[in-house]
Amino acid sequence: MTHISHDQAPAPRPHAGNGSGTPAHGDQPHPFDIETFSPDQALAALEQARQQGTADQLGYAGQVSPALAWALAGYGLATLVDVRSNEERVFVGHVAVGEHVAWASGTALTRNPRFVRELEARTGKDHVLLLLCRSGNRSADAALAATRAGFSQVFNILEGFEGQRDASHQRGRINGWRLRGLPWVQS
Repeated sequence: MTHISHDQAPAPRPHAGNGSGTPAHGDQPHPFDIETFSPDQALAALEQARQQGTADQLGYAGQVSPALAWALAGYGLATLVDVRSNEERVFVGHVAVGEHVAWASGTALTRNPRFVRELEARTGKDHVLLLLCRSGNRSADAALAATRAGFSQVFNILEGFEGQRDASHQRGRINGWRLRGLPWVQS
């Protein structure tokens, strides 16, 4: 597991938006600092997410915001797992901490039949895992599959790396890891 403080983290890239550094929607981005949450606050928020996940009958532990995911990973309280394809990570960018276990691969996004095995080899089944994909949909599917395979603490990161599509079918303008100003790198 990688622990990273806000001093060591890669600098965030500018927000997608209207060119002024302000998002093109009404939401305010989450602050970059993991200090948005203290470790105790992050754990309390994770427990709330777990309770909500149970109430919503998600089939996996729960869902967390990008800012909470960054805080949990930064404090070493959870492992962030990027489940996007290698191609997505190379061309779009990725979070510099955590693990990468592709849920699907290639441009056709062919399902990885070894996903659960690879995830277990890298993380173990009892560790708190935060799964990230492009928009939060594939990571929810991956969280469900992992939970069915015996993983006990798998959470989906809402919004994903790029977020939902806007009216022009473009990502990165409504929500998502990058738009929230959280750290990422591009290979």
